[in-house]
Amino acid sequence: MSDYQRTFDAITADPRYLANLDWGKPRPGHPEGTVRAHIAEIEPNLETLKPKLTDDEHWKLKLLIHTHDSFKAEARPGVSIADPRSHASLARAFLASYTDDADLLAMVQFHDEPFALYRQVEFKGSYSQERFDALLHAIADWNLFLAFNIIDGCTAGKSREPLKWLFREVAGKVESRFTEADIVG
Repeated sequence: MSDYQRTFDAITADPRYLANLDWGKPRPGHPEGTVRAHIAEIEPNLETLKPKLTDDEHWKLKLLIHTHDSFKAEARPGVSIADPRSHASLARAFLASYTDDADLLAMVQFHDEPFALYRQVEFKGSYSQERFDALLHAIADWNLFLAFNIIDGCTAGKSREPLKWLFREVAGKVESRFTEADIVG
């Protein structure tokens, strides 16, 4: 059993994690409603990508799937991704109690940053290059981060356009074996 699999087993048994699974109601981007239902919806996307993954990557992605939105119940609505009260910061702090993998922690912290940048393009016609550059530097394993974005972004309630935009923006800037062709649905 890998360290990441042991970490996954510990996290999914943690009362703090379990207490938040049934939070949520259907809303834009998440018509499935609860965190538990979101996890159930995206886990099959992991299985679709599994042939392209190492065993460690598979377990790291399971950790990301199960932690990235698991603290929305405790988050302050409307705060920035970097705010310590955001769901991303709370999820990062929770995950940090189980692992010191700096890249996984950055991925949990910044999992919504590509979508936030895409929304800037939608509403303003451009995005913050400073924020995009910070994201490029915050993430070391772009294979894993792009795989997670595919897994999380390919649901019934989400457009594929933000993913396509992300792949176009990182093309030539990061090395990855994942491409726009891997987007599910």
